[in-house]
Amino acid sequence: MVSSDQNLFHYSLLTLYFIGPPTFISLRFLQAPYGKHNRPGWGPTMSPPLAWFLMESPTLWLTLLLFPFGSHSSNPKSLFLISPFLFHYFHRTCIYPLRLHNNNNKSKTNNGGFPVSVAMMGFVFNLLNAYLQARWVSQYKDYEGDGWFWLRFLVGLVVFLGGMGVNIWSDRVLVALKKEGKGYRVPRGGLFELVSCPNYFGEIVEWLGWAVMTWSFAGLGFFLYTCANLVPRARANHRWYLDKFGEDYPKRRKAVIPFLY
Repeated sequence: MVSSDQNLFHYSLLTLYFIGPPTFISLRFLQAPYGKHNRPGWGPTMSPPLAWFLMESPTLWLTLLLFPFGSHSSNPKSLFLISPFLFHYFHRTCIYPLRLHNNNNKSKTNNGGFPVSVAMMGFVFNLLNAYLQARWVSQYKDYEGDGWFWLRFLVGLVVFLGGMGVNIWSDRVLVALKKEGKGYRVPRGGLFELVSCPNYFGEIVEWLGWAVMTWSFAGLGFFLYTCANLVPRARANHRWYLDKFGEDYPKRRKAVIPFLY
C-alpha cells in the first residue's frame, strides 16, 4: 500500500513538471476562452462563479480527505504548513465566486459563460495538485531532520501573505470596476500603475512563498506551473488592454513583473 502510494506520488510529480512546458507554449498562442478572451467554439458554458467554485473545490475537499491519512497529520509543523494552502483556496473556492455572483447582476459587462471544458481541465489539475501538496505535507516531508523548517516557513509565509494580499486587492479592484456597470475601464492605483495584471503577479508570489515553505519539488513544481499558466495569460491581457485603449493606456506598464516583463 505504501509502495503503491509512493509510485503514485512519484508519477504525479513527474506529470506536474511535464505539463508545464506545453501549457506555457500553447498559451503563448491560444488563450483560455473566459473573461476578456471569451469566445464561442468551446462547447457548453456555465455560470463563471459556479465554474470557479467547482474547479477549485478539490483543493479543499481532497486535501482535507487525504491529510488525516498521512503519518505526520498530527504533527504541529504539518498543520502549520498546510494552513496557508487551505487559506488561499478557501478564498478562491468560496469567497471569490461569491463576490463574482454578488456583482454579476450589477454589471453591464457581459463576459459570457465559462466553458465547461476549461472548468473540467482546471478541476483535473486541482485534483493532481491537491494530491501532491497534501501528501507531501502530511506524509513525505521529513520534519525531524529539517533544522531550518521554522526559518523557511516564516520567510515563505511572509512572501505568501504579501502575494495573497496583492492578489485579493487586485481582484477586488477589477470586480469593483465591473460593478460600476460602465464596461471595461483602465484599472488605476497600487501595482496597477506598474503592471497590467497585479492579480497574477500576486498569485505567482504566493506560490513562490509556498515553494520556500515546503522546500520541496512538489512546491517548486506548483510554482513553476503557476508561472507557465499565468505569465502567458498576463501577456495576452496586456496586449488586450493596449489594443482596446490605445494611447489612453499607460505605456510604462509591464504585463506582470514590475519593471521587467
